[in-house]
Amino acid sequence: MLSARSLFQEILDDDESFRLFCSIAAGGESQGGWENGRIAALVPQSERALAPKIARHGDDEDKHGRIFNALMKKRGLEPVPVPPETDYTMLLERRGIGLAHDRLRRSEPLTVQDIVVYLSHSRVTEQRAADQMTMLRARFADHPEVGRAVRMISHDEDNHLAYTHEELLRLAAAGHGRLIQHTLRVCALAEIRVHRDVSLAVLARMGRILGWPRTKSVLLVAGIHAVYGYERLGGWRRMVTLRMPERRNALGGPATPAPEFA
Repeated sequence: MLSARSLFQEILDDDESFRLFCSIAAGGESQGGWENGRIAALVPQSERALAPKIARHGDDEDKHGRIFNALMKKRGLEPVPVPPETDYTMLLERRGIGLAHDRLRRSEPLTVQDIVVYLSHSRVTEQRAADQMTMLRARFADHPEVGRAVRMISHDEDNHLAYTHEELLRLAAAGHGRLIQHTLRVCALAEIRVHRDVSLAVLARMGRILGWPRTKSVLLVAGIHAVYGYERLGGWRRMVTLRMPERRNALGGPATPAPEFA
C-alpha cells in the first residue's frame, strides 16, 4: 500500500536514502539561514523594527540545518552534495522568485518593496514547509529517531508562517496591498511548478536507491502530477490568502535552542 507514512518509513530505514533526504533538507535550511541573515542586515531604516524577527527566522533555519546534520551524524553518515535538480531554493531563485543572491551580497540597503518581495516569497514557501511538517508530525511525532526533530521543526515553521501573515497584513494596511497580492500570486504559481519538478527529481533518486519497481514509480509520479494539477487549478490560492494569525508576534523573541541536537 502506498502512503506518505510507508514511503517516508522506507526512506528512513535505508541509510543512503536517509542521507540524501537529510542532505537536501539541511542544504535548503542552511541557505535560508544565510538569506535571512543578509536581509536582516540590509533592512531599510523605516523597517528596522523588523530586523530582529528576520534574524530570528534565519537563526531558526540555521538550527534546522544543524538538526538534519545531527540526525546523519547519529548514524555515522556524512552529507552528500545536493543534486542541482533537487535544490528547491536555487530553482526558485532562477525563476526570479524572492531576492536574488547577488543583491543580498551587496551592502546596499533594501527598499520597502524588497521587503514586500521577501515576505511574500516567505509566505508562500513557509506554507509549503508548514504543510509538509504537519504531515510528518501527524505520522512521526513519536518516532524514536526523528520524532523530536519533527516536532521542533514543525513548531518553528508554524511560527514562520504566522509571522509572514502578520507582517504582510501590516504592510497591506500601510498601502502596499496591491503589490503584495501581485507578488504572492507570482510566487505561488512559480512555487508549485518548482515543487513539482523537485518532487519528481527526488522521487527518481529515491527510486534508484531503494530499487522501486517501475509500477510503483509510475504511480508515485502520477500522484505528484495530480497534486500539481490540483494546485494549478486553484489549490495555489491557499498560499496567497492572508489572515491575522492566532500566534501574534511569533518571532518576537530569541530562537529556541536545540541542545539535544548540538
